[in-house]
Amino acid sequence: MSIRDDHSVRLRLEAREETLSQHAVRSSASRGRAVQEEPSPLRTEFQRDRDRILHTNAFRRLKHKTQVFLAPLDDHYVTRLTHTLEVAQIARTISRALNLNEDLTEAIALGHDLGHSPFGHVGEEALDHLAPGGFRHNVQSLRVVDILEKDGQGLNLTWEVRQGILHHSKPRGDFLGGPEDHDLPLEAQVCRLADAVAYVNHDIGDALRAGWIQEQDLPQEVRRVLGTRHSQRIDTLVVDTVEASWACAATDGPAARRPVITMGRRVRGALNTLREFLFQRVYIPASQTPQARVAREIVTLLYAYFSTHPEAVPAEYWLRGEPAERVAVDYIAGMTDLYALRTAERLRPGVAESAFSFIGV
Repeated sequence: MSIRDDHSVRLRLEAREETLSQHAVRSSASRGRAVQEEPSPLRTEFQRDRDRILHTNAFRRLKHKTQVFLAPLDDHYVTRLTHTLEVAQIARTISRALNLNEDLTEAIALGHDLGHSPFGHVGEEALDHLAPGGFRHNVQSLRVVDILEKDGQGLNLTWEVRQGILHHSKPRGDFLGGPEDHDLPLEAQVCRLADAVAYVNHDIGDALRAGWIQEQDLPQEVRRVLGTRHSQRIDTLVVDTVEASWACAATDGPAARRPVITMGRRVRGALNTLREFLFQRVYIPASQTPQARVAREIVTLLYAYFSTHPEAVPAEYWLRGEPAERVAVDYIAGMTDLYALRTAERLRPGVAESAFSFIGV
């Protein structure tokens, strides 16, 4: 009998999931997909979601979307792709330690930033001001997997992965333990936290590389509690998360309210202090650079043009018959930094020269 006849490989994988924490999500117990599909003979439902995300155009474009420093010359600055891979690695480590569903965690992590606009949060803010109803990259990420990918058919992902993608974004300040966490799968909570652990640490590295800060500028509480090196800080945050969230690893015992992914008070306070330091010394100043001002001008130019010249937008964006403004937002949000720059140059020669002359647009 072939594996396609009895699905023996997938069933074996699902059987392994029965050894996970009682609080983990089993792929066999997923709330399912909007359109029901035949199960895979080799992969669980969450493994299929992970693979679908990896093969998208949106995932490939992450390599040319920047985080904080826009279109940098140095090859070692973080991009959305390297950020996504770091989030996936950190999230998998935490999920494995807590006996959660690592495949679900990985799928959420790989898909969480698919909808990010060009030019990082500067581009997101510009689109938010322009688009009817506003723009949020987490909502756009869900739109990418639900609607835009696969020539307008979407990926038909499971409910759990979609929820993790939609709810990964965090407000400024203390984002742990909010009421929304109690409704999210633990694997989605892991990704929310891993996202912050990844970006605060690699953004420190980028800011050091750019000469914006020195290591000794970091608050003393942060250096004392989290460490003075990149690897120390990540290790401290991950280990503390596992220790503080250990109740999530339970494989048996009386049924109780599901625990949440959290941190210890001391480390949590240091992380919040570090995030606020980065807002003050890196994120807010980065939004005020000449590159940021030009990036806003470019996003505004692109929106004005494509929302009034629908014939210039590729046909696949029009498959659903949506308003021109919505189509323009989808098209612009999918652009990489360099593609947005080059497109703007074609529309208005010289618009990017003052801030981005080195890229040869």
